[in-house]
Amino acid sequence: MKSYLAAAIQLTSVPDLQKNLDQAEELIELAVRQGAELVGLPENFSYMGEEKDKLAQGDAIALESEKFLKKMAQRFQITILGGSFPVPVDNTGKVYNTTLLIDPNGQELARYYKVHLFDVNVPDGNTYRESSTVVAGTQLPPVHFSEKLGNLGLSICYDVRFPELYRHLADKGADVIFVPAAFTALTGKDHWQVLLQARAIENTAYIIAPAQTGNNYARRLTHGHAVIIDPWGVILADAGEKPGIAIAQIKPTRLEQVRRQMPSLQHRVF
Repeated sequence: MKSYLAAAIQLTSVPDLQKNLDQAEELIELAVRQGAELVGLPENFSYMGEEKDKLAQGDAIALESEKFLKKMAQRFQITILGGSFPVPVDNTGKVYNTTLLIDPNGQELARYYKVHLFDVNVPDGNTYRESSTVVAGTQLPPVHFSEKLGNLGLSICYDVRFPELYRHLADKGADVIFVPAAFTALTGKDHWQVLLQARAIENTAYIIAPAQTGNNYARRLTHGHAVIIDPWGVILADAGEKPGIAIAQIKPTRLEQVRRQMPSLQHRVF
């Protein structure tokens, strides 16, 4: 593993596939111009709209999202995480909430179907039932082993509230963990940063958390604050509340230092 720059992209995705891909491409290029070699996009990066409209366009969204990710990886010679997008599940009328990790040759390195679905009554009066249109994944997320970038663990949004999933990634050797998200504005202001810092600290790993921000559609407001956090829990970069990027250096020396100073993973009893 070497030192390198990583970028967490922040979008306001809307119910317009091409508009979202154009916005994402612009910010990916901006990140690459600043030297990023590893780039993450947020949850639902290619489409955020009413559930019925997402399902109606599911095949097109899945096809175009995957093509886009491979094109961007090859064009800019980067490793890219396609935060998440819907992939239709045969004979169900539903989709998997899917994230893909793609290498600079456009090859798929890892795939993960979100296992924790957001079925929550939020205090602002909004009700979310992700399970009404999404099939939960049945496999814990993978870790991709990279000599250059470190061991990369995958997760998606609501997963961040389930520390056992991140301990699984730590057990598998994760050095850097992705948490692409579309956190609601209400829950985000209280829980987003503290949960991400906790996952970084307790697993002594870097966290790269791309995010949705602003008004995506109707009453759907997202929190923003895409961040990169170091293994000590220090916030290295924060994209704020507007579309943009958080960019920071991932350092193996810092990882080794923190794990040496705080060897908590070695002290586990259970």
